[in-house]
Amino acid sequence: MNMLAIRGATTVSSNNKSEILDESAKLIQTIIIENLLNIEDIISMCFTMTNDLDKVYPSVAVREILNIVDIPMLNFEEKYIDGSLRMCIRVMMYINSEKTKKGIKHVYLNEATNLRQDLIK
Repeated sequence: MNMLAIRGATTVSSNNKSEILDESAKLIQTIIIENLLNIEDIISMCFTMTNDLDKVYPSVAVREILNIVDIPMLNFEEKYIDGSLRMCIRVMMYINSEKTKKGIKHVYLNEATNLRQDLIK
């Protein structure tokens, strides 16, 4: 079994608690579906948000909307870089899997599709 990381990101249109929760849940749910993951295979998740988002942590969506409560999660503020994408939520999900790195599907939604086109298959 391999330990692998899956990247993902999405954006919201406003600093709104319900939108942050909805988009965070959609991002994680899409990663799980696209990579055919079992919840038991997820080791942990690390989230970042740009400094213009401060109404709720993305991990709240995982616990409360997706009802995934036994996975360690951390939330961080993304370092601001002049000209970088605003209102962005990013995740690094660590998993156990029989897949290789080439078998991983990284997920970028909304305006975040422009971040890492080299990872999108």
